[in-house]
Amino acid sequence: MVAFGKKLRQNQIEEWQRYYINYKLLKKKVNRYSQQIQVGADNQQNVLKDFSIMLDNQIEKIVMFMLEQKGLLASRLSILGEQHDALVEQSDGSKISELREAYRVVGQDLLRLLFFVEINAIGLRKILKKFDKRFGYRFTDYYVKTRANHPYSQLRQVFKHVGVGAVVGAISRNLADLQDQEGNYISIYDQPALSHPDPVIDSIKEAVNRLSNSTNFLEFLGKHAFIFQDESPTPSEDHLAEQRYHFMSLLLNLVNTFLYMVNTYIIVPTADNYSLHLGAAATVCGVIIGSMAVAQVFSSVYFSAWSNRSYLRPLVFSSIVLLVGNTLYALAYDLNSIPVLLIGRLFCGLGSARAVNRRYISDCVPLKLRLKASAGFVSASALGMACGPALACLFQTNFKIYKLTFNQDTLPGWVMALSWLVYLLWLWVSFREPPRENNKLSPRESYTGLPVQDDVKIDFTQPLLLNSEAKLQDNNVDQEFDDGEEDSDENHKPVTSIVSAYRLLTPSVKVQLFIYFMLKYAMEILVAESSVVTEHYFIWSTTSVAFFLAFLGLTVLPVNVIVGNYISNMFEERQVLLASEIMVLIGILLSFQVLIPYTVPQYVGAAFITFVSAEVLEGVNLSLLSRVMSSRLSRGTYNGGLLSTEAGTLARVIADGTITLSGYLGENRLLNVTLVPSLFICLSSIIATCFTYNSLY
Repeated sequence: MVAFGKKLRQNQIEEWQRYYINYKLLKKKVNRYSQQIQVGADNQQNVLKDFSIMLDNQIEKIVMFMLEQKGLLASRLSILGEQHDALVEQSDGSKISELREAYRVVGQDLLRLLFFVEINAIGLRKILKKFDKRFGYRFTDYYVKTRANHPYSQLRQVFKHVGVGAVVGAISRNLADLQDQEGNYISIYDQPALSHPDPVIDSIKEAVNRLSNSTNFLEFLGKHAFIFQDESPTPSEDHLAEQRYHFMSLLLNLVNTFLYMVNTYIIVPTADNYSLHLGAAATVCGVIIGSMAVAQVFSSVYFSAWSNRSYLRPLVFSSIVLLVGNTLYALAYDLNSIPVLLIGRLFCGLGSARAVNRRYISDCVPLKLRLKASAGFVSASALGMACGPALACLFQTNFKIYKLTFNQDTLPGWVMALSWLVYLLWLWVSFREPPRENNKLSPRESYTGLPVQDDVKIDFTQPLLLNSEAKLQDNNVDQEFDDGEEDSDENHKPVTSIVSAYRLLTPSVKVQLFIYFMLKYAMEILVAESSVVTEHYFIWSTTSVAFFLAFLGLTVLPVNVIVGNYISNMFEERQVLLASEIMVLIGILLSFQVLIPYTVPQYVGAAFITFVSAEVLEGVNLSLLSRVMSSRLSRGTYNGGLLSTEAGTLARVIADGTITLSGYLGENRLLNVTLVPSLFICLSSIIATCFTYNSLY
């Protein structure tokens, strides 16, 4: 049975080559269209019609072949099922083992089909992008809009996998039954936990997840972290990541993320009281909170550049700077100095190593663990955001040691300084600097990022290609998708300046970065002015403010669970994106104090709607960004993560400055004055999203 399966695959290899998308033909057509339009021999409308028909034919050919292959797989499974039934009452171990191998062979062929779909999907996106670039016309928007939602759409069949689940279920069920040779045949449907996982099943699930629009909680959190996931890393890259991986070092990066978020939000409940004690207005809390974000604008760049050479040194530097910054923040109370307070917060911002944390996960964690590590990054950030204000509740004391005061204003600084000191010692003892390697693509990598493997081990942990098939399929990839203009080494190199990075941003990416700016601005206005607003309207104590902010922070993970497991499986991400923007707008509108007295239910309800909607929006927005942003922005100093961080940090700086400037108009006007820019920016982002909605596919 196994020999028959292998022979069948060898006979099919040559046939499969005819069904790959004909990239060379389409490329020649694009060049010919360009020449015809330049000399006036054709018009744009005819070009669009002709090219659309050609693409439809190519996609139809692919879809018909996919359906044919799925039918063949189903027929083979049916035959194997009959043989399985015949073996139920027998105890021939050799035949059972042979039948199990036959099921695995079918699994390998299904993987090969998924690989075929992935290559064609990449080729389709590539030719659409080339057409848009050559003609300056948003053909992609038109083509996707007219084809994607049609009831007979064949384009959607390239990205959907009807029937794959049934094949996977049949293979996994029978493998589980054949694994148990004691006569106790337990169905995987009755007790899924007792099913026997097989490497080929795991590989199929990973391949389907890469192609599917559906997601889960870990994927959603991983995208939320905006850490680029290589769809198909080369064996050398994954082997290097295996060599670099060190669990304790990863844990130290996650702890750094957690402590920094605690450091950011631990002062929020008491910042207004601290500024009042030093003789400034309560609204100066905006400057105190925002000074950290100002410094982070610059620290993100140099930490991102530094991570090209080392991971340990920037983390050590970050810890030292944060230790100094928090000490200065605490000492400002006894020195009665606003400048010392602000310098301390600036130092804290200069110690922001989140770019290093992201880079370490991206470069030094194996692909199989990267999604979990990315989810850990987001979870650590969310937990730190909740723990910061919660810790402030515990500092309701007042005593002196020598000339140093320890109270609710200074204890956040002292506690964080001690935390960074302990972390620094742990870092120095336990962190292992990973080996470095030049960040260059293999000379035999295709534009898709898929490696050309000359020798592929025949086992079930790497079942995509066999030796002979690897050469044929990879040669097909090289020949079909070779593009001297777009696929040069230059187009794979990371950008070297912020200007070059900006030039790579498409209009839809710019809009998504603007959305990120908007949501961070709205969240910062809400959080940073909460202590002043609640004290003015409701006479809340520091403890009440801290509990309120901790409650908001604790909603992050549950909301992501709901979105990741349910909402993103029911709706397209672009639909969730627009709906979340509208909900943020509603939350902002409900926050205004107009005519009637301002009440706690109104404030808390509006804040909850704004904050939760912004959290949903952030995850979906970064998920879309990670898919549509140029691959050149996935590595190097000026990467996509840095651009999104800079957009968010700039939003926080402007929001905190808005709070301080609005304070000059009086605390009774602070709320409405600060909400007006949020309202305007949110409306602008919704309008921009509507204009680029069709390109968010």
